Amino acid sequence: MSPKIRLTALIVSILLSNAMFAQNISEIAKSDPLIISGAIGTQNTYRYSSVGNGYGSPMSNTVYANLNISLYGFNMPFTLYYSNDNLDFNYPQISFNLNPSYKNWVGHFGQSSMAMSSYVMNMSFNGVGLEYTNDKFRAGIFYGRLRNAINSDPENPFARTPQYKRMGWGFKAGYGSSRHYIDVYLLRAYDCENSIDELWRQQVSPQENIVVGVKGCVTPFNWLSFTANAATSIFNTDIRTPNVPVKTDFDKVFDVKYSSLMRFAGDLSTNINIKGVNASISYRMVQPDYTSLGTYYMSNNYHSLGITLGTTLFNKVSFSGTFSGQADNLSKEQLYTTCGYVYAANATARISKNFSITAGYNGYLQTQRDGTCVVNDTTRIHRQMSSYSLTPSFFHETDLLGHNISLSANLTNNKDLNKFSTGESDIKTTALGLSYNMDVKPIETDFTLTYSHQESKGFNSKYISDVGSLGTSRSFLKERNLTLSASVSLCYNEVERQSKSLSIGADFSASFNLKKAHLFSASAAFNKYGDVNMTQTRSGLDCTDITASLNYIYTFNLFAIKRKVKSEE
Repeated sequence: MSPKIRLTALIVSILLSNAMFAQNISEIAKSDPLIISGAIGTQNTYRYSSVGNGYGSPMSNTVYANLNISLYGFNMPFTLYYSNDNLDFNYPQISFNLNPSYKNWVGHFGQSSMAMSSYVMNMSFNGVGLEYTNDKFRAGIFYGRLRNAINSDPENPFARTPQYKRMGWGFKAGYGSSRHYIDVYLLRAYDCENSIDELWRQQVSPQENIVVGVKGCVTPFNWLSFTANAATSIFNTDIRTPNVPVKTDFDKVFDVKYSSLMRFAGDLSTNINIKGVNASISYRMVQPDYTSLGTYYMSNNYHSLGITLGTTLFNKVSFSGTFSGQADNLSKEQLYTTCGYVYAANATARISKNFSITAGYNGYLQTQRDGTCVVNDTTRIHRQMSSYSLTPSFFHETDLLGHNISLSANLTNNKDLNKFSTGESDIKTTALGLSYNMDVKPIETDFTLTYSHQESKGFNSKYISDVGSLGTSRSFLKERNLTLSASVSLCYNEVERQSKSLSIGADFSASFNLKKAHLFSASAAFNKYGDVNMTQTRSGLDCTDITASLNYIYTFNLFAIKRKVKSEE
């Protein structure tokens, strides 16, 4: 066996429930004592390319088995997965999640999540938590691991970027209805310094922070409401720095250090709904270096203002429009300040029962202002992108045929507005599309025809693409449990004065469901393509790609102890 071929042996994933499962303890008596069910399947794919197999293995074989144990309604699924084409993982992945509920209480055990302010926490945690909710009052608390450590060998030149194991605990409480409410949040998160190798600690600093957030809404009238969402974060960029020798209000839960930063983030919005007109105006600000260790990623050092408007005219035309502007460099420490403006308008008109049309405009303008340095006019960023679209659609149905036709046209212009610009980065793109679907009712068969044309023009360059396809599908047998589909496609691409290419492809798929327990499926794809020179109009089609796949899955009920139901006399 070639040393370049690697075999990933076995990946065992034990998934004890999932985040969507929640068992109501009050319903246990109504649940079946024990049900064991599962599925066994295999996926097998063959690939061939006349240009080589550098982009993928010629053979891919996968076998998997799922076993679910339901004990009084508590689901515990086990999964066994084996693949000879998995080059990314070679270690077991284990996670556990259980969310029992009783009346107004919900518990969290294992990998779980708890809704909090977006400025405070949007990550899942692996630990324990408890939530209570009634008509007016709600509260929750949790403790757990927010992320695992990445601790590859520091001597390995291909080692992954290290990260500390992160722990955290949090609390939330709120009161009110959807019209008037207030919620408060608290998060305390910290990195475990000893969770990575000592050599890594010299390169990456362990961090910690505490975040306090509040969110609320006031609705003085049925047509008017105000919402607010804000948070303050105290963040230590390196927990190893000395403490500040001054007492603070946070000493009992957080050590303020010389590396500490205190930052703010928040937004406000006003919402209006009067006689079918919906409008809102919102403002957001995130201070420089605002960080919450309970969020995956958050942009900072910017503020923005947004306006939206929507209404329906004459019960036939729906209209919506948006505008937002954003500027960074709140710290006034960047070399330049960048401003961006996004605006859009869309309208949909229902002309008749069978005909409708949609038109839209989207635009983006980016500009640059002075910061700590004065902007040079020759290099100033001043760019605009405009996009116009039009999509009419028509539907007609008779006893024999159903027709659905949709057209689309789009024009996009990306232009550098700098007065010293030579136009080298300007791009203008035109796209046209046609989609036609015909349902032949006597033979219960669908036919679909699509065509698209795209043309992009730049500075001394031009790109053209044409793609057309024809497909059909039908279900057979009395129970319609055999489905066949096929399609053919033709694609032509051209870069003016550089290259031309043509490709022809065909796809076929079949699926058969036997007694609702066995599902067989097969698919095949064939593609011929090649390059042509400047003087030719057709490709030699001297390159070939072939893909074939055969799959099977069997679902079963292995064992069951059903709940006895007393018959009514």
